[in-house]
Amino acid sequence: MTSTLQSRSLRMRLSRSVGLSAFMLAVSGGVVFAQAVIVQGNRRVDAETIRSYVTAQGSGNPAEIRQNLLSTGLFSNVQVSRRGSQTVVSVQENDSINRVAFEGNRRLKSDVLLGQVQSKANGPMSQALIDADVERLKEVYRRAGYGSATISGRIQPLPNGRSDVVFTIVESGKTGIKEINFSGNGVYSSSRLRNLMTSTESNFLSFIKTSDVYDPDRVAADLELIRRYYLKNGYADFRIVANDARFDDAKGGWVIDITVDEGQQYRVGNVSVDSHLRDVDPAALQRLVSTSSGDTYNAEAVERSLVNLTTEVSRRGYAFAQVRPRGERDANGQLIGITYVVEEGPRVYVERINVRGNTRTRDYVVRRELDLGEGDAYNKVFIDRAERRLNNLGFFNKVRITNEPGSAPDRVVVNIDVEDKATGSFSIAGGYSTSDGMIGEVSLSESNFLGRGQYVRIAGTMGQRTQGIDFSFTEPYFLGRRIAAGFDLFSKFNDNYNIGRFESRVTGGQVRFSFPITEEFSITPRYSIYTTEIKIPNTASRPYNDCTYPIDGITPGTPSGPTANNIYNCLTNGEASIAVKEAAGTTLTSLVGLNFNYNSLDNYQSPRNGFVAETKPEFAGVGGDSKFLRVSADARYYKEFLEDFVGIVRVQGGHVQATGDNLRMMDHYFLGPSLVRGFAPSGIGPRDVLNDPTANALGGTTYFGGSLEVQFPIFGLPRDLGLKGAV
Repeated sequence: MTSTLQSRSLRMRLSRSVGLSAFMLAVSGGVVFAQAVIVQGNRRVDAETIRSYVTAQGSGNPAEIRQNLLSTGLFSNVQVSRRGSQTVVSVQENDSINRVAFEGNRRLKSDVLLGQVQSKANGPMSQALIDADVERLKEVYRRAGYGSATISGRIQPLPNGRSDVVFTIVESGKTGIKEINFSGNGVYSSSRLRNLMTSTESNFLSFIKTSDVYDPDRVAADLELIRRYYLKNGYADFRIVANDARFDDAKGGWVIDITVDEGQQYRVGNVSVDSHLRDVDPAALQRLVSTSSGDTYNAEAVERSLVNLTTEVSRRGYAFAQVRPRGERDANGQLIGITYVVEEGPRVYVERINVRGNTRTRDYVVRRELDLGEGDAYNKVFIDRAERRLNNLGFFNKVRITNEPGSAPDRVVVNIDVEDKATGSFSIAGGYSTSDGMIGEVSLSESNFLGRGQYVRIAGTMGQRTQGIDFSFTEPYFLGRRIAAGFDLFSKFNDNYNIGRFESRVTGGQVRFSFPITEEFSITPRYSIYTTEIKIPNTASRPYNDCTYPIDGITPGTPSGPTANNIYNCLTNGEASIAVKEAAGTTLTSLVGLNFNYNSLDNYQSPRNGFVAETKPEFAGVGGDSKFLRVSADARYYKEFLEDFVGIVRVQGGHVQATGDNLRMMDHYFLGPSLVRGFAPSGIGPRDVLNDPTANALGGTTYFGGSLEVQFPIFGLPRDLGLKGAV
């Protein structure tokens, strides 16, 4: 009995001993032994937490144990020693952080900076952590354009082992990109390559723009734009050799050096489709290929071909089909033969789509850009197209789509990582219009309204001869489909002194829908309703200046009226024309229209190559006072024949015809510099011969015009100004 009690007591003491200290196993010469870990000096950090770091270091080397514990950031000092079979760990804990504060920051809010540092309230404090946060804050200020800002961190001790961490910031003026240099380029000049980038060099417009602020993510996106530009123009071997950005203290800004290897330009050789799918005839797929033999090699045309072919074979029931281009280079002949290989791919399904990083944009705005969903067959071509679409939205600083294995070998998880960016803009603009004189505009727009991807804009205009306000709203995915629906409201006033002696106000709105047929062609049906109010100032509304006209038997040039003045002279003293007087009052126009748009421009804002055309048939007479049929067309072809010199061939025309009573004057075409540069507003077309021949345009019912123009940059002016010369 006594022996049993002693044995039980020993087991209990051993159990308590094991509970009080951890055992570390080591192997030496095949003998396994246990070693206790004694922890000293800890106040807030649990002893078991410290032991877990010790036992994680399997070698038992004191120096490695010490380094392992110091790397946690929990301790300012660690001593490790041996006491017989025991390992003694003495620690001195870092203070905990009471709060993190910022001083001197005016340009960036404290909440923004707090989200960038690793030092957090109630977290461990260490000098290494503070030093790392200082460097991180400097990078944040650099990206915001304030690279000269100085930042330091200090510790303010408090009782009970706690301290405040304070970052002191001395902000500077904005530091922009002083130079963007290229080397290795011979085909395209450095100026041309800089024009491709969204990052710009600082100039006298820097106070109203942010594109000259150095942002490594934006520069990376710019390098991709340059790469795609070369690949689009035949340089299939192009690569960026180096990209170096440095802050130059002497220049007070960033200098970016980019080294490229252009390679040679290729043309397309033989083009074929090789189908490994049963019942899919390669000849039937050939028409979907956008690359043609003899053309300059274009990577974008190859991408379009991949999408077209993949979509077609999927429609035919081959959901897992893959299309890949196989290129055969002939370096001597500078040709690339392209074979589109269509084959059955692995049967992999999309298990889940994760959208991450979008703090503002709704998930469905991202998901709707994909042509596949959860449960669909996985297809890399559609994933790549979705990534391009998301980048083109302009809602994100960064877009990255990656895959990871799913819950089964035939399942894949698609991760879409994005970073939201500001999409609203407020602008104040001024300029000169040949039709409206000096003019100013204030506008507020948002391209991602409430994170829903909707476009909203309101603008007000004030000029010498015009005032107006307009509001526009567009939903790009109406009813969940790729149909852009929207409406516009507008009100515009003109004194029309350059047309005739009258004032006009047009107020109304329109509803529109846009259906994309292809990537380049779309149809937009619309309905418009508006009122046109014509007023004649008192000085121009006299009843024919006391002349009596028309009178039977009296023709222009015959004296008539109380003063027996010549009728021509009667009507040249600032009076409105008869056509204007007939149009005076308020009319309601209700019309339906249909826009046919084709656009293959390489750049919508500053095109160099491509073709754009629009045809607009309109019918007025769905109620209202105006009744007419009108058809207008405008086509422009752009071709760069020398670097930065762009030739433009433009053809336009139109015809309007009454379907009821006679046309009102305001339903006519009034043409001037929009048709031929150099003409005055409404300077082309018939005029009132009984009045001032320089002021009373009557408009016309038919017009046709063509022009040939060359646009070129104006030396010394930054491209941000948007001004070009033209002849």
